[in-house]
Amino acid sequence: MILRLSHTSIYVFDQDAARDFYVNKLGFEVRMDQSMDNGFRWLTVSPKGQPDMQLILMKVDGPNMQPDAADTLKGLMEKGRLGGGVLQTDDCRATYEELKAKGVEFLSPPADRFYGIECVMKDNSNNWFSMNQTK
Repeated sequence: MILRLSHTSIYVFDQDAARDFYVNKLGFEVRMDQSMDNGFRWLTVSPKGQPDMQLILMKVDGPNMQPDAADTLKGLMEKGRLGGGVLQTDDCRATYEELKAKGVEFLSPPADRFYGIECVMKDNSNNWFSMNQTK
């Protein structure tokens, strides 16, 4: 029986830059940062207070990625076509202002929706995230 989802991956252009973005702009915490002998780097972050769900910041052209697949993913990332998920907040408008002041790019400002308040942001690898305040 599956109990929970513990990790999920998003592809990033540069792991150091992604780490800086998620930690210093979004306020996430580094859960693991370990390099392996083959050059593969296992880098995970998660929101403070949620250590049981880790976001793997996976280098798009890392040692475990085939070059043709990496090129395809890079093309989708450059066009901003990959979504990373939904980030929940208790105050969407205030968090939007706070993150915007830190230089986070938003694709849409907070707006009322049937499920709450939502805005859409993107990380420094063009992955977009919905940021929601539920009703």
